Order: sequence, then C-alpha cells, then structure tokens
Amino acid sequence: MTAARSDGTRAPAQPGAVVHPIPPLYDSRSRILILGSFPSVKSRESGFFYGHPQNRFWSVTAALFGESVPRTVEEKRSFLLRNRIALWDVIRSCEIVGSSDASIRNAVANDLSIILETADIETVFVNGKTAWKYYRRYTQPLTGREAVCLPSTSPANAALRLPELIEAWRVILPPVPAGKEAHPL
Repeated sequence: MTAARSDGTRAPAQPGAVVHPIPPLYDSRSRILILGSFPSVKSRESGFFYGHPQNRFWSVTAALFGESVPRTVEEKRSFLLRNRIALWDVIRSCEIVGSSDASIRNAVANDLSIILETADIETVFVNGKTAWKYYRRYTQPLTGREAVCLPSTSPANAALRLPELIEAWRVILPPVPAGKEAHPL
C-alpha cells in the first residue's frame, strides 16, 4: 500500500517504519475532520485514537459537546459519529521512538481522499503543531484545504490546563443559529 507524496506520486512505507494500525473513523455525516500526527504507543496498543489515559482529547471534546467522557472504544466511536467528527492522523508511517513526535523521521502521509470523497468535511483541524507541520508539508498541497491548528491535547503539552484547552478547542463546535442555545459547558 502506498500513500501520497506532496508531488502527487505514491510512496511505500519506509523499511523499519512503524505503519499506522488504526483505520480512519468517519461516515457520510461527518462534517469536521480532526487529525493528529501519529498514534502513541498506548493508542497503537489499544487500537484506537488517543489511548493514553493522560491525553485530554476525550475530556476536551466531551466537555464541548456537553457529554460524559467516553471510556470504551465503542463509546468513543459513537461519540465521534454522533457529533459528526471524522478522526485520523496525518502520518501513515514513520520511524519514531516510542511516542515522541520530536523523533519522527521519514514520514509518509495518509491519503485523506477516502474521507474527503465520502463526507462533506467543512473544516479540517489538526491536534498540535507536529500534525500541522506534516499536514502543511504533505497533505495540504494535495487537498488544497487549509487546516486550523489547535493546541495539542497530549500530556506532553503542559502549557495549557484543561479549561484553557476547552476554550481553545471551542472552534470545532458548529455555529449556533440565532434563537438556539449553544452547547453547555
């Protein structure tokens, strides 16, 4: 299997590279796409996104949508699809030490066309600066779509506390029509 390069050609995963083991989550109703960089060791072990118990992704998104934090993989899948969120990562394969984004080498991008051709994605968001860097380098030239960079929910990002992350991530919420109540916080 190959993935897209910025010049439109396809590149195989590099020898010795770790290949992304988690398929994208989306359906035809998905309206936003949130991309991480590459799954952590804990996520690869659990077989689903944001599997590290200290990653704040699930706490942030649940707070924004006024729901309980999903715990099981099935609860997480249902939560995302119910709220019209597609989820994947920018990188398909790379050389990486543990879960350290700083160690990523020889990255090959995921082909997002499977999502973009199925769902009417209105906005692409990236979770953190590493995802943004690789999105802009490899994916944006192919899709022609800008991405909104959100602060990382990773436990490595200690600069922001949970309430600050929730506020920064508020932009993922759909616009509220006049006369309607916004999602409670």
